[in-house]
Amino acid sequence: MGIEISSVVDLPRSEVFAWHARPGALTRLAPPWQPVSPRVESDSLSDGQAVLGLPGGLRWVARHDPREYDPPRRFVDAVTVDGLGSLPAGLLPWRHTHDFEVVDETHTRIVDRIDAPVPATVLRPMFAYRHRQLADDLAAHARATRRGFVAKTIAVTGASGMVGSALTAFLTTGGHTVLELVRHVPRAADERQWDTEDPAPDLLDGVDAVVHLAGASIAGRFTERHKRAIAESRLEPTRKLAEIAARAAVPVFVSASAIGYYGADRGDETLGEHASRGAGFLADVVDGWEAAARGATESGVRVVRVRTGIVQSPRGGTLRLLRPLFAAGLGGRIADGRQWLSWIGIDDLVDVYHRALWDIDLAGPINAVAPQPVRNAEYTRVLARVLHRPAVLPVPSFGPALLLGGEGNRELACASQRVVPARLTQSGHRFRAPALEPALRHLLGKTAG
Repeated sequence: MGIEISSVVDLPRSEVFAWHARPGALTRLAPPWQPVSPRVESDSLSDGQAVLGLPGGLRWVARHDPREYDPPRRFVDAVTVDGLGSLPAGLLPWRHTHDFEVVDETHTRIVDRIDAPVPATVLRPMFAYRHRQLADDLAAHARATRRGFVAKTIAVTGASGMVGSALTAFLTTGGHTVLELVRHVPRAADERQWDTEDPAPDLLDGVDAVVHLAGASIAGRFTERHKRAIAESRLEPTRKLAEIAARAAVPVFVSASAIGYYGADRGDETLGEHASRGAGFLADVVDGWEAAARGATESGVRVVRVRTGIVQSPRGGTLRLLRPLFAAGLGGRIADGRQWLSWIGIDDLVDVYHRALWDIDLAGPINAVAPQPVRNAEYTRVLARVLHRPAVLPVPSFGPALLLGGEGNRELACASQRVVPARLTQSGHRFRAPALEPALRHLLGKTAG
Protein backbone atom coordinates (compact mmCIF):
# COMPACT_ATOMS: atom_id res chain seq x y z
CA MET A 1 0.00 0.00 0.00
CA GLY A 2 1.00 3.63 -0.25
CA ILE A 3 0.65 6.63 -2.47
CA GLU A 4 2.44 8.77 -5.03
CA ILE A 5 1.45 12.40 -5.45
CA SER A 6 3.15 15.12 -7.48
CA SER A 7 2.75 18.78 -8.33
CA VAL A 8 4.71 21.54 -10.05
CA VAL A 9 5.82 24.75 -8.33
CA ASP A 10 7.06 27.93 -9.92
CA LEU A 11 10.63 27.98 -8.57
CA PRO A 12 13.99 26.41 -9.44
CA ARG A 13 14.77 23.02 -7.93
CA SER A 14 17.62 24.30 -5.73
CA GLU A 15 15.29 26.78 -3.99
CA VAL A 16 12.53 24.22 -3.42
CA PHE A 17 14.99 21.73 -1.94
CA ALA A 18 16.53 24.44 0.28
CA TRP A 19 13.08 25.26 1.69
CA HIS A 20 12.71 21.68 2.95
CA ALA A 21 16.10 21.82 4.67
CA ARG A 22 15.32 24.91 6.77
CA PRO A 23 13.84 25.04 10.28
CA GLY A 24 10.06 25.23 10.26
CA ALA A 25 9.40 22.97 7.27
CA LEU A 26 7.97 20.20 9.45
CA THR A 27 5.60 22.62 11.17
CA ARG A 28 4.43 24.21 7.94
CA LEU A 29 3.63 20.84 6.35
CA ALA A 30 1.95 19.16 9.35
CA PRO A 31 -1.80 18.89 8.62
CA PRO A 32 -3.59 20.94 11.31
CA TRP A 33 -6.57 18.60 11.62
CA GLN A 34 -4.43 15.67 12.74
CA PRO A 35 -3.66 15.13 16.46
CA VAL A 36 0.09 15.49 15.99
CA SER A 37 2.55 18.18 17.01
CA PRO A 38 6.16 18.73 15.90
CA ARG A 39 8.51 18.08 18.82
CA VAL A 40 11.95 18.02 17.23
CA GLU A 41 12.92 19.26 13.78
CA SER A 42 15.75 17.57 11.94
CA ASP A 43 19.01 19.52 11.74
CA SER A 44 20.02 17.69 8.56
CA LEU A 45 18.18 16.02 5.70
CA SER A 46 21.15 13.72 5.18
CA ASP A 47 21.28 11.87 8.50
CA GLY A 48 19.16 13.71 11.09
CA GLN A 49 15.77 12.86 12.49
CA ALA A 50 12.50 14.65 13.19
CA VAL A 51 9.97 13.76 15.89
CA LEU A 52 6.22 14.32 16.02
CA GLY A 53 4.19 13.82 19.16
CA LEU A 54 1.10 11.58 18.85
CA PRO A 55 -1.78 10.92 21.25
CA GLY A 56 -1.14 8.47 24.08
CA GLY A 57 2.54 9.32 24.40
CA LEU A 58 3.48 7.83 21.04
CA ARG A 59 6.24 9.38 18.92
CA TRP A 60 6.44 9.55 15.14
CA VAL A 61 10.18 9.41 14.38
CA ALA A 62 11.42 10.22 10.87
CA ARG A 63 15.05 9.20 10.38
CA HIS A 64 16.73 10.46 7.22
CA ASP A 65 18.54 7.79 5.22
CA PRO A 66 22.10 8.98 4.40
CA ARG A 67 22.38 6.42 1.58
CA GLU A 68 19.52 8.11 -0.29
CA TYR A 69 20.56 11.72 0.31
CA ASP A 70 21.21 13.32 -3.09
CA PRO A 71 20.73 17.12 -2.98
CA PRO A 72 18.92 18.80 -4.64
CA ARG A 73 17.33 15.69 -6.18
CA ARG A 74 16.22 13.50 -3.30
CA PHE A 75 16.03 12.74 0.41
CA VAL A 76 14.32 9.83 2.12
CA ASP A 77 12.70 9.33 5.54
CA ALA A 78 12.44 5.95 7.21
CA VAL A 79 9.64 6.42 9.75
CA THR A 80 8.48 4.38 12.70
CA VAL A 81 6.03 4.96 15.51
CA ASP A 82 7.71 4.27 18.83
CA GLY A 83 5.42 3.01 21.55
CA LEU A 84 5.24 2.91 25.31
CA GLY A 85 4.87 0.01 27.72
CA SER A 86 3.80 -3.18 26.00
CA LEU A 87 3.38 -1.52 22.60
CA PRO A 88 6.31 -2.59 20.40
CA ALA A 89 8.72 -0.09 18.93
CA GLY A 90 8.79 0.04 15.16
CA LEU A 91 5.01 -0.03 14.84
CA LEU A 92 3.70 1.08 11.42
CA PRO A 93 6.83 1.19 9.22
CA TRP A 94 6.78 4.06 6.72
CA ARG A 95 9.21 5.03 3.98
CA HIS A 96 8.83 8.44 2.40
CA THR A 97 10.82 9.37 -0.71
CA HIS A 98 10.97 13.08 -1.57
CA ASP A 99 11.99 13.61 -5.22
CA PHE A 100 12.59 16.99 -6.88
CA GLU A 101 12.62 16.95 -10.68
CA VAL A 102 13.62 19.77 -13.00
CA VAL A 103 10.81 20.82 -15.32
CA ASP A 104 12.74 23.82 -16.62
CA GLU A 105 14.93 26.58 -15.16
CA THR A 106 12.08 28.07 -13.12
CA HIS A 107 9.76 25.11 -12.43
CA THR A 108 10.15 22.04 -10.24
CA ARG A 109 8.07 18.89 -9.99
CA ILE A 110 7.76 17.62 -6.41
CA VAL A 111 7.03 13.91 -6.08
CA ASP A 112 6.15 12.28 -2.76
CA ARG A 113 6.22 8.46 -2.69
CA ILE A 114 5.06 6.75 0.49
CA ASP A 115 5.44 3.03 1.07
CA ALA A 116 3.40 2.11 4.14
CA PRO A 117 0.59 -0.27 5.17
CA VAL A 118 -1.89 2.61 5.01
CA PRO A 119 -4.66 2.97 2.39
CA ALA A 120 -4.16 5.72 -0.18
CA THR A 121 -7.56 7.17 0.75
CA VAL A 122 -6.17 7.96 4.19
CA LEU A 123 -2.92 9.43 2.91
CA ARG A 124 -4.20 11.50 0.01
CA PRO A 125 -5.80 14.38 2.01
CA MET A 126 -2.60 14.81 4.03
CA PHE A 127 -0.32 15.02 1.00
CA ALA A 128 -2.75 17.15 -1.00
CA TYR A 129 -2.63 19.60 1.92
CA ARG A 130 1.18 19.51 1.99
CA HIS A 131 1.46 20.30 -1.71
CA ARG A 132 -1.01 23.22 -1.51
CA GLN A 133 0.73 24.56 1.56
CA LEU A 134 4.17 24.33 0.00
CA ALA A 135 3.10 26.01 -3.25
CA ASP A 136 1.42 28.89 -1.40
CA ASP A 137 4.32 29.41 1.00
CA LEU A 138 6.88 29.41 -1.81
CA ALA A 139 4.78 31.88 -3.81
CA ALA A 140 4.50 34.22 -0.82
CA HIS A 141 8.25 34.17 -0.26
CA ALA A 142 8.88 34.77 -3.97
CA ARG A 143 6.69 37.89 -3.88
CA ALA A 144 8.65 39.23 -0.91
CA THR A 145 11.99 38.39 -2.52
CA ARG A 146 11.06 40.42 -5.59
CA ARG A 147 10.64 43.39 -3.21
CA GLY A 148 14.08 42.82 -1.68
CA PHE A 149 12.91 41.19 1.55
CA VAL A 150 15.57 38.53 2.09
CA ALA A 151 17.58 37.15 5.05
CA LYS A 152 16.17 39.46 7.74
CA THR A 153 16.44 39.12 11.51
CA ILE A 154 12.96 39.38 13.03
CA ALA A 155 12.14 39.55 16.74
CA VAL A 156 8.80 37.97 17.66
CA THR A 157 6.85 38.09 20.92
CA GLY A 158 4.20 35.45 21.54
CA ALA A 159 6.08 33.07 19.25
CA SER A 160 4.77 29.95 21.00
CA GLY A 161 1.09 30.77 20.43
CA MET A 162 -1.13 29.57 17.60
CA VAL A 163 -0.34 32.52 15.33
CA GLY A 164 3.25 32.93 16.51
CA SER A 165 4.26 29.32 15.91
CA ALA A 166 2.80 29.37 12.39
CA LEU A 167 4.45 32.70 11.58
CA THR A 168 7.89 31.81 12.94
CA ALA A 169 7.94 28.52 11.01
CA PHE A 170 6.92 30.37 7.85
CA LEU A 171 9.66 32.98 8.31
CA THR A 172 12.45 30.51 9.01
CA THR A 173 11.57 28.38 5.98
CA GLY A 174 11.91 31.60 3.99
CA GLY A 175 15.52 31.97 5.09
CA HIS A 176 14.95 34.56 7.81
CA THR A 177 16.32 34.44 11.36
CA VAL A 178 13.68 34.61 14.09
CA LEU A 179 14.59 35.76 17.60
CA GLU A 180 11.90 34.74 20.07
CA LEU A 181 11.44 37.30 22.84
CA VAL A 182 10.63 35.15 25.89
CA ARG A 183 9.95 35.88 29.54
CA HIS A 184 11.89 32.90 30.89
CA VAL A 185 15.64 32.43 30.96
CA PRO A 186 16.66 31.71 27.34
CA ARG A 187 17.06 28.01 26.58
CA ALA A 188 18.28 28.32 22.99
CA ALA A 189 20.41 30.59 20.84
CA ASP A 190 17.33 31.97 19.08
CA GLU A 191 15.75 33.25 22.32
CA ARG A 192 16.22 36.59 24.10
CA GLN A 193 14.83 37.32 27.53
CA TRP A 194 12.15 40.02 27.49
CA ASP A 195 11.24 41.71 30.76
CA THR A 196 7.89 43.26 29.88
CA GLU A 197 8.11 45.77 32.73
CA ASP A 198 11.73 46.81 32.15
CA PRO A 199 13.04 45.55 28.78
CA ALA A 200 16.81 45.60 28.35
CA PRO A 201 18.09 48.55 26.30
CA ASP A 202 19.89 46.16 23.93
CA LEU A 203 16.90 43.82 23.52
CA LEU A 204 16.47 44.65 19.84
CA ASP A 205 20.09 45.18 18.81
CA GLY A 206 20.75 43.72 15.38
CA VAL A 207 17.04 43.32 14.64
CA ASP A 208 15.53 44.31 11.27
CA ALA A 209 11.87 44.08 12.32
CA VAL A 210 9.62 43.34 15.30
CA VAL A 211 6.38 41.36 15.30
CA HIS A 212 4.55 41.86 18.59
CA LEU A 213 1.89 39.19 19.20
CA ALA A 214 1.94 38.71 22.97
CA GLY A 215 -1.15 39.35 25.08
CA ALA A 216 -3.45 37.49 27.43
CA SER A 217 -6.27 35.56 25.77
CA ILE A 218 -9.55 37.43 25.62
CA ALA A 219 -11.50 34.16 25.94
CA GLY A 220 -13.21 33.72 29.27
CA ARG A 221 -15.74 35.31 31.57
CA PHE A 222 -15.42 39.08 31.60
CA THR A 223 -14.72 39.51 35.29
CA GLU A 224 -12.83 42.59 36.46
CA ARG A 225 -9.76 40.42 37.01
CA HIS A 226 -9.93 38.96 33.49
CA LYS A 227 -10.48 42.37 31.91
CA ARG A 228 -7.53 43.79 33.82
CA ALA A 229 -5.31 40.95 32.58
CA ILE A 230 -6.40 41.60 28.99
CA ALA A 231 -5.54 45.30 29.23
CA GLU A 232 -2.37 45.08 31.34
CA SER A 233 -0.80 42.42 29.12
CA ARG A 234 -1.14 44.73 26.10
CA LEU A 235 -0.85 48.39 26.96
CA GLU A 236 2.37 48.94 28.91
CA PRO A 237 4.34 46.04 27.37
CA THR A 238 3.54 47.41 23.91
CA ARG A 239 4.49 50.96 24.84
CA LYS A 240 7.83 49.92 26.32
CA LEU A 241 8.68 47.54 23.48
CA ALA A 242 7.86 50.25 20.93
CA GLU A 243 10.14 52.67 22.77
CA ILE A 244 13.00 50.16 22.61
CA ALA A 245 12.32 49.67 18.89
CA ALA A 246 12.47 53.43 18.35
CA ARG A 247 15.78 53.77 20.22
CA ALA A 248 17.24 50.84 18.27
CA ALA A 249 16.03 52.41 14.99
CA VAL A 250 14.24 49.19 13.99
CA PRO A 251 12.72 49.95 10.56
CA VAL A 252 9.35 48.26 11.10
CA PHE A 253 7.21 47.39 14.13
CA VAL A 254 4.21 45.14 13.41
CA SER A 255 1.78 44.85 16.30
CA ALA A 256 -1.23 42.61 16.74
CA SER A 257 -4.55 44.37 17.16
CA ALA A 258 -8.18 43.31 16.77
CA ILE A 259 -11.42 44.14 14.99
CA GLY A 260 -12.86 44.68 18.46
CA TYR A 261 -11.81 48.28 17.72
CA TYR A 262 -15.07 48.69 15.79
CA GLY A 263 -17.32 47.77 18.72
CA ALA A 264 -19.52 44.78 19.43
CA ASP A 265 -22.39 45.50 17.03
CA ARG A 266 -22.37 47.85 14.04
CA GLY A 267 -25.34 46.26 12.29
CA ASP A 268 -24.87 45.88 8.54
CA GLU A 269 -22.34 48.73 8.26
CA THR A 270 -19.31 47.80 6.17
CA LEU A 271 -16.20 48.56 8.22
CA GLY A 272 -12.97 49.46 6.45
CA GLU A 273 -9.92 50.83 8.22
CA HIS A 274 -11.29 54.38 8.13
CA ALA A 275 -14.46 53.44 10.01
CA SER A 276 -14.90 55.11 13.38
CA ARG A 277 -14.07 53.45 16.67
CA GLY A 278 -16.91 51.59 18.34
CA ALA A 279 -17.97 51.43 21.98
CA GLY A 280 -17.35 48.85 24.68
CA PHE A 281 -14.55 47.30 26.69
CA LEU A 282 -12.69 45.67 23.79
CA ALA A 283 -12.92 48.84 21.68
CA ASP A 284 -11.36 50.78 24.56
CA VAL A 285 -8.58 48.22 25.00
CA VAL A 286 -7.77 48.04 21.29
CA ASP A 287 -7.70 51.81 21.00
CA GLY A 288 -5.23 52.04 23.89
CA TRP A 289 -3.24 49.08 22.53
CA GLU A 290 -2.77 50.76 19.16
CA ALA A 291 -1.94 54.12 20.77
CA ALA A 292 0.77 52.44 22.86
CA ALA A 293 3.00 52.16 19.79
CA ARG A 294 2.72 55.88 19.02
CA GLY A 295 6.23 56.55 20.33
CA ALA A 296 7.72 54.35 17.63
CA THR A 297 5.65 56.06 14.93
CA GLU A 298 6.77 59.50 16.09
CA SER A 299 10.40 58.34 15.92
CA GLY A 300 10.08 57.34 12.27
CA VAL A 301 9.49 53.61 12.69
CA ARG A 302 6.95 52.19 10.23
CA VAL A 303 4.27 50.84 12.55
CA VAL A 304 1.61 48.44 11.24
CA ARG A 305 -1.36 47.54 13.43
CA VAL A 306 -2.92 44.23 12.34
CA ARG A 307 -6.61 44.30 13.28
CA THR A 308 -7.31 40.58 13.27
CA GLY A 309 -10.68 38.91 12.80
CA ILE A 310 -11.79 35.47 13.97
CA VAL A 311 -8.83 33.21 13.12
CA GLN A 312 -9.70 29.83 11.63
CA SER A 313 -7.45 26.93 12.66
CA PRO A 314 -8.17 23.48 14.12
CA ARG A 315 -5.19 24.10 16.43
CA GLY A 316 -6.86 26.91 18.38
CA GLY A 317 -9.54 29.55 18.67
CA THR A 318 -13.21 29.09 17.85
CA LEU A 319 -12.73 26.37 15.22
CA ARG A 320 -10.92 24.17 17.71
CA LEU A 321 -13.89 24.53 20.08
CA LEU A 322 -16.60 24.12 17.44
CA ARG A 323 -15.14 21.26 15.42
CA PRO A 324 -15.91 18.43 17.91
CA LEU A 325 -19.42 19.79 18.54
CA PHE A 326 -20.23 19.97 14.83
CA ALA A 327 -18.56 16.62 14.16
CA ALA A 328 -20.93 15.12 16.73
CA GLY A 329 -23.94 16.76 15.04
CA LEU A 330 -24.46 19.14 17.97
CA GLY A 331 -23.63 22.40 16.20
CA GLY A 332 -25.97 25.24 15.40
CA ARG A 333 -26.28 28.97 14.94
CA ILE A 334 -26.19 31.39 17.88
CA ALA A 335 -29.58 33.09 18.49
CA ASP A 336 -31.03 34.17 15.11
CA GLY A 337 -27.65 33.74 13.38
CA ARG A 338 -27.71 37.19 11.75
CA GLN A 339 -24.49 38.37 13.41
CA TRP A 340 -21.69 39.17 10.98
CA LEU A 341 -18.53 37.10 11.42
CA SER A 342 -15.33 38.53 9.96
CA TRP A 343 -12.96 35.57 9.75
CA ILE A 344 -9.51 34.78 8.35
CA GLY A 345 -7.65 31.50 7.78
CA ILE A 346 -4.47 31.06 9.79
CA ASP A 347 -2.25 30.98 6.69
CA ASP A 348 -3.82 34.11 5.24
CA LEU A 349 -3.13 35.80 8.57
CA VAL A 350 0.52 34.68 8.34
CA ASP A 351 0.64 36.22 4.86
CA VAL A 352 -0.75 39.51 6.20
CA TYR A 353 1.98 39.72 8.85
CA HIS A 354 4.55 38.80 6.22
CA ARG A 355 3.30 41.53 3.88
CA ALA A 356 3.35 44.04 6.73
CA LEU A 357 7.06 43.29 7.09
CA TRP A 358 8.05 43.77 3.44
CA ASP A 359 5.51 46.19 1.97
CA ILE A 360 6.86 49.64 2.83
CA ASP A 361 3.60 51.24 1.65
CA LEU A 362 1.67 49.67 4.52
CA ALA A 363 1.47 51.57 7.79
CA GLY A 364 -1.19 52.19 10.41
CA PRO A 365 -4.23 49.94 10.81
CA ILE A 366 -4.73 46.94 8.49
CA ASN A 367 -7.85 44.80 8.67
CA ALA A 368 -6.67 41.18 8.68
CA VAL A 369 -9.91 39.55 7.59
CA ALA A 370 -10.99 37.59 4.54
CA PRO A 371 -12.76 39.66 1.86
CA GLN A 372 -15.99 37.69 2.29
CA PRO A 373 -17.44 38.01 5.82
CA VAL A 374 -20.42 35.78 6.56
CA ARG A 375 -23.31 35.76 8.96
CA ASN A 376 -23.22 33.32 11.85
CA ALA A 377 -25.98 31.19 10.27
CA GLU A 378 -23.96 30.87 7.04
CA TYR A 379 -20.79 29.97 8.96
CA THR A 380 -22.78 27.27 10.74
CA ARG A 381 -24.15 25.84 7.49
CA VAL A 382 -20.73 25.80 5.81
CA LEU A 383 -18.91 24.14 8.71
CA ALA A 384 -21.62 21.50 8.99
CA ARG A 385 -21.48 20.83 5.24
CA VAL A 386 -17.70 20.48 5.28
CA LEU A 387 -17.94 17.98 8.14
CA HIS A 388 -20.94 16.17 6.57
CA ARG A 389 -23.07 16.72 9.64
CA PRO A 390 -26.41 18.39 10.36
CA ALA A 391 -26.54 21.70 12.22
CA VAL A 392 -30.03 21.83 13.64
CA LEU A 393 -29.49 22.77 17.29
CA PRO A 394 -29.55 26.58 17.60
CA VAL A 395 -27.88 28.02 20.70
CA PRO A 396 -30.08 30.54 22.54
CA SER A 397 -28.39 33.87 23.26
CA PHE A 398 -28.43 33.24 27.00
CA GLY A 399 -26.31 30.08 26.56
CA PRO A 400 -22.91 31.74 26.00
CA ALA A 401 -23.82 34.33 28.65
CA LEU A 402 -23.74 31.59 31.28
CA LEU A 403 -20.05 31.07 30.50
CA LEU A 404 -18.92 34.54 29.46
CA GLY A 405 -21.20 36.79 31.46
CA GLY A 406 -23.42 39.43 29.89
CA GLU A 407 -20.58 41.70 28.75
CA GLY A 408 -18.46 38.86 27.42
CA ASN A 409 -21.46 37.46 25.59
CA ARG A 410 -22.11 40.78 23.84
CA GLU A 411 -18.47 41.38 22.93
CA LEU A 412 -17.49 37.84 21.95
CA ALA A 413 -20.17 35.23 21.24
CA CYS A 414 -22.83 37.61 19.91
CA ALA A 415 -20.56 40.26 18.40
CA SER A 416 -21.51 41.39 14.90
CA GLN A 417 -18.83 43.16 12.84
CA ARG A 418 -18.92 43.32 9.05
CA VAL A 419 -15.25 44.13 8.54
CA VAL A 420 -13.53 44.17 5.14
CA PRO A 421 -9.80 44.28 4.24
CA ALA A 422 -10.04 47.54 2.31
CA ARG A 423 -6.34 48.46 2.43
CA LEU A 424 -5.15 44.97 1.51
CA THR A 425 -7.60 44.87 -1.39
CA GLN A 426 -6.36 48.25 -2.61
CA SER A 427 -2.78 46.98 -2.48
CA GLY A 428 -3.64 43.99 -4.68
CA HIS A 429 -3.07 41.49 -1.88
CA ARG A 430 -3.66 37.84 -2.83
CA PHE A 431 -5.66 35.78 -0.34
CA ARG A 432 -5.09 32.05 -0.33
CA ALA A 433 -8.72 31.40 0.68
CA PRO A 434 -11.00 34.43 0.21
CA ALA A 435 -14.15 32.31 0.67
CA LEU A 436 -15.08 30.37 3.80
CA GLU A 437 -15.81 26.90 2.44
CA PRO A 438 -12.48 26.40 0.59
CA ALA A 439 -10.67 27.73 3.65
CA LEU A 440 -12.34 25.24 6.00
CA ARG A 441 -11.91 22.36 3.57
CA HIS A 442 -8.17 23.05 3.36
CA LEU A 443 -7.77 23.35 7.13
CA LEU A 444 -9.85 20.26 7.89
CA GLY A 445 -8.54 18.00 5.12
CA LYS A 446 -11.87 17.80 3.32
CA THR A 447 -10.78 18.76 -0.20
CA ALA A 448 -10.96 16.40 -3.15
CA GLY A 449 -7.24 16.52 -3.76
